[in-house]
Parts: sequence; structure tokens; C-alpha cells
Amino acid sequence: MSQVLGLYNYWVVIVLMMIGFYVVLAHGNLVKKVIGLSIFQVSVFLLYITMGKVEGGTTPIRPAKNFYTGEDLEKFTNPLPSVLMLTAIVVGVATTSMALALIVRIREAYGTIEEDEILAADQEAEC
Repeated sequence: MSQVLGLYNYWVVIVLMMIGFYVVLAHGNLVKKVIGLSIFQVSVFLLYITMGKVEGGTTPIRPAKNFYTGEDLEKFTNPLPSVLMLTAIVVGVATTSMALALIVRIREAYGTIEEDEILAADQEAEC
């Protein structure tokens, strides 16, 4: 049981991922769908960042000796997941802003941001 509770960061990731997934599937409002995707995206960021952390590790750019105690440091934290997630955050912000801009244009064209009303308006226009 302690092993399951010891991995609380993974449980947080799973809960956030399922909340985001539920919001995307359950709501017809386009803004709520974008918020759900953002929550899902944050859970992926947390997953990769927590996987890159090593307990007792240091950054690979530091000297191999501890400054205070003089002992050799043998564990290093991998900086690659953090660097990749910084890039993913920038892409995520750009994608979210683009999605919100498209929602504004959809609101101007259809007068609503509810998915079912937009689909009904499209079906009316086809007939």
C-alpha cells in the first residue's frame, strides 16, 4: 500500500488527465472544451517533469563535488524532460490562443459557441 501512495505524483497526473478528458467529452461549449484540453496538457507536463527528477540528483553542469561537504556527486538529474516541456508549454499557449481566436470567429459566424447548435445550423444550411 505504501508503494501506491508513494507515487502520488502519478496519481495527480492520472486525476488531472481524466478531468481534462471528461471535460472535453461531456461539454458542448467550445470554450469548456479548450479548458479541458489545457488541463489534459498540464497533466502531461507534470508527468514528464516528475519523471525527469532524480532523488538526490544534481544538475549536470555543476562540479562533481558537493560544495558544502566535499563528497563526490554521482547522481545527475536529466534536464531533457524539463527543456522539452518548456517548448511544449510555448506550443500549448500558442495552440490555446489560436483555438480561442477560432472560437471568437465561430461565435461571430453562428452566434453561439455550443457544438450542437452549430451542427444544427450547418444541417439547416445544407437543406
